[in-house]
Amino acid sequence: MELSASDRRLLAKAAEGLPLVPRPFAALGRAAGLSETDALARLAALQSAGAVKRLGLIVRHRELGYRANAMVAWDIPDGDVDAVGARMSGFPFVTLCYRRRRAPPQWPYNLFAMIHGTERAAVLKQIGDLNRQLELEAKPQAVLFSRRRFKQRGARYSASEASWTSSTAAS
Repeated sequence: MELSASDRRLLAKAAEGLPLVPRPFAALGRAAGLSETDALARLAALQSAGAVKRLGLIVRHRELGYRANAMVAWDIPDGDVDAVGARMSGFPFVTLCYRRRRAPPQWPYNLFAMIHGTERAAVLKQIGDLNRQLELEAKPQAVLFSRRRFKQRGARYSASEASWTSSTAAS
């Protein structure tokens, strides 16, 4: 899809984040030289064309009291990983669930889930619940609790680059 100068301005302003005002898309449009209606229409068209996958937000977990955050990784047989991941993502405490290629021998895991909690013991109990309910107790796994947070931000587009980049890290 060919982006117009107006689309590029709109996307650049959107990448800065929406302002916390009663009509954020009006403010976004104004900053990009568009009306609220035009900004919403362009974002919808860009999404329909696949140029924008989604609009989302970045939650700063620690500020909300979530300081016991764990990434859990399992080694699931390739033929089962999609079904297990689909079931796992249905648990209300699983905030992120995805599949990755293994990197043997150091990293044999291919299914990952993020669990954010306020207390480490509660998160460990939830991991135990996942293991029991999904019959994963015997599967090799690793539980990695976050020790620090890196800068979190959404996708950024630079006119000097030919693609979108993302700079998010563990929380």
